[in-house]
Amino acid sequence: MTCERSELTVDTTKQSGFLLPPAGVADLKVTQVRVLRSEWTKLRSLRSTYLTLTIAMALTVGLGALFSFGTQSRWARMSALQKAAFDPTATSLNGFFLTQLAIGVLGVLVFSGEYPTAMIRATFAAVPTRLPVLWAKLAVFAAVTFVLMTLTSVASFLVGQAVLSSENLGTTLGAPSVLRAVIGCALYLTVVAILGVSLGAILRSSAGGIATLVGLLLVVPILARLLPSDWADSINKYLPSNAGQAMLRVVPEPSSLAPWTGLALFVGYATVAVVIAAVLITRRDA
Repeated sequence: MTCERSELTVDTTKQSGFLLPPAGVADLKVTQVRVLRSEWTKLRSLRSTYLTLTIAMALTVGLGALFSFGTQSRWARMSALQKAAFDPTATSLNGFFLTQLAIGVLGVLVFSGEYPTAMIRATFAAVPTRLPVLWAKLAVFAAVTFVLMTLTSVASFLVGQAVLSSENLGTTLGAPSVLRAVIGCALYLTVVAILGVSLGAILRSSAGGIATLVGLLLVVPILARLLPSDWADSINKYLPSNAGQAMLRVVPEPSSLAPWTGLALFVGYATVAVVIAAVLITRRDA
C-alpha cells in the first residue's frame, strides 16, 4: 500500500508539470561567495563586456602611443616652459582619458542593465537581502577592471616610452614615482568602475547613470575652468576626476593635490556613491 502511494505521488507530480528539486538543493543557502559566482557568470556571459573592455584596452595603448609620437615629433619646436613641464609617464598614459568613459559606462550597465529586462526582480528574489548583490557586482567588476587595466597601463607605458626613446625622452619603470603612476592609472580606472556601478544602482537608468558619470568626470571640470582663475585653482583640484588623476603624474601640476591625497579624495567620492546605492537598494522596490 505504501509503495502504491509513493508511485501515485511521483506520477501525479510529473503529470502536473512540476519536478521535485534534487536532493540537497533545498538546503542550499544564499552566501556571498555564491552571489559572487553568479555575478561573475553574468559579466563574462555578455558579449558587450568583452567588446567594451577590448576597446578600453586598445584606446589606452593606442592613444598613449599617438600622444607620445606627437610629443617626440614636435619636441624641437616646444618652448622651454613646455619642456620643463613634460611628463613622459603621463604622456604615455594619456589614453586613459577616453578609457574612463568605456569603463564607467560598462559599470553603469552592470547594474542598470538588469532593469529594462526585469532580471533585477529575479536577482533580488534569489537574494532577498539585496546588499550581497551590490557587493558582488562591485567586487567582480572592480577586480576585472584592476587586473586588465594594470596590464594595459604597463603595456601603454612601455609602448609610449619606446616611441619617446627616439628623442631620448623616455623613462623607465624603475625611475622615481613612475611605477606609482602606472599602477595609479589602473587604480583610478578601478575607482571609476566602482563609481559607475554605484550610479547605475542609484539611478536605475542607463541613460541617467551614463549622463551623470560623464557630467562628473568631464563636464564639471570643464565648467570649473570657466571660473575666475583664483576660484578655478582653488576648486579644480578637489573635483572627483581631477583629484584622482593626480596619481597619474610624475611631474605634478602646480595646482593639483598630492598623488595619494588626490586618490583618497576620489575614493571618498566613490564611497559616498556606494553608501547611497546601498541605502536605496534596501529601501525601495525593485
